[in-house]
Amino acid sequence: MWGRCIAAVLAALACLGIARAQVGPSAAELAQYSGLHAAAHRGDVAQIRKLLAAGAAVDARDGYGRTAVHVATFARQREAVRALHQGGARLELLENDRYDAVTIAAVADDEDTLRVLLSLGASAKLTTSRYDGTALIAAAHLGHDGVVRQLIAAGAPLDHVNNLHWTALIEAVVLGDGGPRHQRVVRDLLAAGANTQLTDRQGNTPLALARARGYGALADLLQQARAGR
Repeated sequence: MWGRCIAAVLAALACLGIARAQVGPSAAELAQYSGLHAAAHRGDVAQIRKLLAAGAAVDARDGYGRTAVHVATFARQREAVRALHQGGARLELLENDRYDAVTIAAVADDEDTLRVLLSLGASAKLTTSRYDGTALIAAAHLGHDGVVRQLIAAGAPLDHVNNLHWTALIEAVVLGDGGPRHQRVVRDLLAAGANTQLTDRQGNTPLALARARGYGALADLLQQARAGR
């Protein structure tokens, strides 16, 4: 019982942490932007190209460590992302909370921007966030099933263990709501070969966690996967 209480507290803290960690530019910051950061937020491709041709530093950072690529990703300015990449921007850079553009798009459930980033060669394999997680773990936690499918196809590590000792499969159960989107996430992770026997710090498997939370549909999927292996 005590172990379950601790797990519930950790889940709540992790959920709050994810929400805080995804910090897009504030209205005050946007008002102060100039150069590439301002053009990236507006999606002004012509201005981006003009600034880069004039020697603007393509990976310059704002006060929060965001590059123009981060800003364009937060703003869903996909053509700006393309223009910045063409100008030499590095897609793997992390801002102050250790988020890259791929993880920013994943947390935002922004499948279109994620698709652009991956097509440009952005990695789905980076360790990101204060939790030493991945974009896949964040998307699984939030039930972003379409994002999860893209990340799996891009080679995201299925069984990465973050510093809470949770995998994407465990987070989909522990931090999910057991509903249709989280069911699709679990189904896709299982189909891709995610390890069902990795446990949390208390030794609980995803199946045990699903049963403890009363998530019958998730438990059925996990039971079927265990029986088939």
